[in-house]
Amino acid sequence: MYTVPYEAVSHARRVCSLYKRCIRNLESFYYMRPAFRYHAVVLRERFDRHKDEKDMRVAKELLVKGEQELLKNSHWQMRRFARSPGGSAFGRTVVPPDWVLDYWSPQEKAAYPDYFARREQRKKEYIQWWEKQYGKPTEKDSHH
Repeated sequence: MYTVPYEAVSHARRVCSLYKRCIRNLESFYYMRPAFRYHAVVLRERFDRHKDEKDMRVAKELLVKGEQELLKNSHWQMRRFARSPGGSAFGRTVVPPDWVLDYWSPQEKAAYPDYFARREQRKKEYIQWWEKQYGKPTEKDSHH
């Protein structure tokens, strides 16, 4: 899942991002470590060759050409980390919301007395904080 950036991205950050995407692309092509390392060193040399470029117009042009080259030479089935967006296990782990614990039976809660005593205290503290911050709810607020 890609998001629209909400802040300006610096040139240096775009270059670092391009480098990382290129390395990940190489990992997809060269799964044998020695071959991958050779191509990674060659790629790093290509980036280092232009690291001291002072003219921003030239630097921007190099960045755009690099992004186009990556797009053109992208692996057809990029390697993805299993739990990352796009990975095979992304979103598998369901984390139940906290309010589910309110529906536990007394027998279930009795197995963890310290936890539930602390939880009830924290709920009271949160309600006090909320009322101090925003005021007590009125009758009008309770009807939607």
